[in-house]
Formats: sequence, C-alpha cells, structure tokens
Amino acid sequence: MKIVSKFLGEVEINDDQIIHFPNGLPGFETEKQFAVLPLEDQSAFAILQSVGHSHVGFVIAYPFAFYANYTFELTEDDISKLKLDSPDDCVTYVIMTLREPFIDSTLNLKAPIVINIKEKIGKQLILHDSDYPIRFPISTVHGKEEV
Repeated sequence: MKIVSKFLGEVEINDDQIIHFPNGLPGFETEKQFAVLPLEDQSAFAILQSVGHSHVGFVIAYPFAFYANYTFELTEDDISKLKLDSPDDCVTYVIMTLREPFIDSTLNLKAPIVINIKEKIGKQLILHDSDYPIRFPISTVHGKEEV
C-alpha cells in the first residue's frame, strides 16, 4: 500500500510494516496505525509515520546510539499490553525534536516508544519516576568510549 509521509513524501509499505498502537500516542490518541520508515540502512534515525494521516509523523531515534546506558523498567501491565514474551521481541525508539543546526536537535528520553516487533504492537511510555530529560541533546554522547 502507498502512504504519504510528512517527511518522505509518497512511500510504499507492506501490511507487515504496520504497527498497531492500541492507545495511540499521547496527544494523538486517535492515531492507531503507524509505520517505522528507516532513513538509511544501519541508521539510528527513522520516521514514525501515521498510516492514515500524512501530517502525523515523527522523527525517531534509537536512543542507545546516543546514551548507551539508557534503561527503564516495563511494568507487568506494559508487558501484557505489548504481548512481550522476551526482551528480544522489542525495540525502543525516542522522539526527536529537530533543530537548526541539526547537532542542536534533542531526544525525549522521558517518553520512549516500545514496539513488539513480533506482534506489531507499540506503546509510548511516560517514565514518571525517571530523571531522564525531555530534551536530551544529541551532541552529548553518554556511556560510550571516545574512539
């Protein structure tokens, strides 16, 4: 099927690329179906695009590329809603806020998006009991040794 992406224009996706978000995303509760559109192979960045509405799309990033020690606990309720059998079945992304210049862009570490890649179910969590920032600068790399 063809969808129109806010950032990439018209793209072709397969039905197996559609991720169902039963509760939508905070602020976009009526948007239930999204596709993750990689920007490049092996890139830390992708687009989380609503299947139904081209104006609802987010640049997302793999947080561990910027903060290697990023961790949080899933509640039993989250595990159940995501139908997770194994940690290997999920992938985590965070939403980016793009800035000019790009190096000033930030990641929202307070609200990760967890996707069960096996069952194609997603949920955005709000880490209420966490000190992670809403605006973590991508220019700051934590937990990685400099090469």
